Amino acid sequence: MSFKKNKTEKAAPPVAKIRVGLITASIWERATEKATFYNVTFERRYKDSEGNWKSANGFDTHDLLALAKCADLAHTEILNAREDLADNEPEEEEGA
Repeated sequence: MSFKKNKTEKAAPPVAKIRVGLITASIWERATEKATFYNVTFERRYKDSEGNWKSANGFDTHDLLALAKCADLAHTEILNAREDLADNEPEEEEGA
């Protein structure tokens, strides 16, 4: 069974984007009652033979260091976001 969004519903944008060269990491947030989860997607931008910008999800050997750096920065961004969430949680009162 698949679920489709209503045409009037807009997908939430990524909570952050990190770019290293032509590689971009998009960080997506999904909040549930129990926790907030993060997902990361990567894309590589390139120009086609006509000079139009395109996106790909495959990476060449020469892209791998930029991809790794992008993943590292995305990981740091997610850790900071989790820390911010924890700092903003209400503290429980003593004796409760």
